[in-house]
Amino acid sequence: MPNETIVIAVANHKGGCGKTTTVVNLASEFGRLGLRVLVVDMDPQANASMHIGKKHPSEITVTCAELLTSDIERLPQAINEDTMLENVSLIYGSLALGRTEDEIREQTPRPSEELRHKLEPLQGLFDVILIDTPPSLKLLTSNALAVATHVIVPIESGSQYGLYGVGDLMRHCTKIRKINPSLELLGALLIRHDERQTVCKLIENAARDQIGRLIPIKIPTSTKVAQAAIAQSSIHSIDRTSKVAREFKELARWIVQETKIVVTKEPTDGE
Repeated sequence: MPNETIVIAVANHKGGCGKTTTVVNLASEFGRLGLRVLVVDMDPQANASMHIGKKHPSEITVTCAELLTSDIERLPQAINEDTMLENVSLIYGSLALGRTEDEIREQTPRPSEELRHKLEPLQGLFDVILIDTPPSLKLLTSNALAVATHVIVPIESGSQYGLYGVGDLMRHCTKIRKINPSLELLGALLIRHDERQTVCKLIENAARDQIGRLIPIKIPTSTKVAQAAIAQSSIHSIDRTSKVAREFKELARWIVQETKIVVTKEPTDGE
């Protein structure tokens, strides 16, 4: 049996909390470590796909939507190895995912486990699979959590609404563990965090209480995030000396240690 593939779902049903930013920049940092990375874009908005893909999602024949609703034989067609990031492959998201939930609910007796079934052949072929999820707790997010070995919950630290509904998410994770008992919580990831702001300190304490575990790395506010999205690149490529780039680098290294991923390459500061 090949080494286990770590599957990380980045989930929070609140929109605008940094899920896609986290997925894209973690993928970049894992790729820089020489890891084989796959990004699975389960969001109908397909922002991760438009960020790192070299084609528009509308040009892709087999996206996540087609993969979920067709035979597993289409899996090789769904994986796009040519992306904007080194060592990172992509299964595109698309607007069609908005209709997918009803289709798989009607077509399969275990609709929450369809993604797990479709990705099973990739076990050991990738070191890390990162799943970007939609701002919803419906079937697409359930599929992501059902296949994941770990989950990260990004929290918008600079907003008083950052923890809105997080209790529902944690209860949903508990529910999903009935079909995926190995799902582990890596923790809450504070996004747009500023230690000087009172609201950030309050959100940090509340997140610790409500979620139970905080990731020790905190991602600060930065204009580099938007610049990287426009350039279809990682924050590291835009400005590797920026604080936000350094924090994503540390986050990737922390996850490697926590999940015991075997790293094959040590990038130099100049890379």
